[in-house]
Amino acid sequence: MRASILTREYPPDVYGGAGVHVTFLVRELAKLIDVDVQCMGSPRPGATAHSEEDARLTEANSALRVLSTDLPMTAAVAGSDIVHSHTWYAVMAGHWAKLLYDVPHVITAHSLEPDRPWKAEQLGGGYRLSSWAERTAYESADAIVAVSSAMREDVLRAYPAVAPERVHVIHNGIDSELYFPDPARDVLDRIGVDPSRPYAAFVGRITRQKGVAHLLRSALSFDPDLQLVLLAGAADTPELKAETDAAIDELHARRTGVFVVSEMLPAEDVRQVLSHALFFACPSVYEPLGIVNLEAMACGTAVVASRIGGIPDVVVDGETGLLVGLDPDDAAGFERDFAAAANRLVADPSLAAKMGEAGMARARAEFGWGPLAERTVELYRSLL
Repeated sequence: MRASILTREYPPDVYGGAGVHVTFLVRELAKLIDVDVQCMGSPRPGATAHSEEDARLTEANSALRVLSTDLPMTAAVAGSDIVHSHTWYAVMAGHWAKLLYDVPHVITAHSLEPDRPWKAEQLGGGYRLSSWAERTAYESADAIVAVSSAMREDVLRAYPAVAPERVHVIHNGIDSELYFPDPARDVLDRIGVDPSRPYAAFVGRITRQKGVAHLLRSALSFDPDLQLVLLAGAADTPELKAETDAAIDELHARRTGVFVVSEMLPAEDVRQVLSHALFFACPSVYEPLGIVNLEAMACGTAVVASRIGGIPDVVVDGETGLLVGLDPDDAAGFERDFAAAANRLVADPSLAAKMGEAGMARARAEFGWGPLAERTVELYRSLL
């Protein structure tokens, strides 16, 4: 069996959870079947890359450039037995391959366009194109992989034309050989973190989805001793960057121990930041699963997170971390409760340590990539 994986992200150009997912899934699939990767961007080892740069579309909406890149990706998978696409960026390549070559199309649902209306800030009218592409591909796919139980429910809600039996839950995984408790502190020393004070860690892009604004407002009420280390990627829009910068400036003015790292750090550095944190903060307003919570847990770190989406599939409230209810109509209440959860762990570091140990055991036992790849291959075979 030959499976073609269609994705925008692939190492070294990985900036989100979907890219992390594809990286490790492909590694494990290659041990079981013949697999090739079709990605977008510049040439790289281990994949066939298709450039998004087309001189005819230089000034065009970015959604058009993505869809134009799906065309050569479709041509490249001729001869495959099955195609498996990831995110809206690649779903049309999978859909066209299904129509052109009469092969099954599998989609992994990492997120859903209807549940991310803030993307209209980035794409403008392109958001309507991305939404059309996703709906068309989902309604025709032979199987959809949801990365959490909540994600499965979201797919069926957003796309009622999809038959429930075509939606299968296969979680994201974690590589325990890459994420584990790291005793080194050189990265923290370089950032300037005070080793005598606890800190909360955040890792993620500055996007509405990740709830960074909620975290920054919540941090105004954190215990004064608690530091905050933000490994925060580029903002989605200039307006969001300005809003976030202003919130960070206010935080700096009112407390010490706030550190912002904007460049993308290698996984080894992120591992160290996660390992020494009192807890990992995940204030997301939308999260199909949240691989980064698994990464923190694998490093032996407790998690304080929103009780939304697929997060409860990963973080067991009161056992591996603390979950905070999120009411979209009561942002101030969520921020207050998030700060209370953080301060509870500051007051009881032994509880945080106990949760970290339980989280590490759960991550290793329940979310290994090998078994998840085996389940994916079983799904492939059921479609042939």
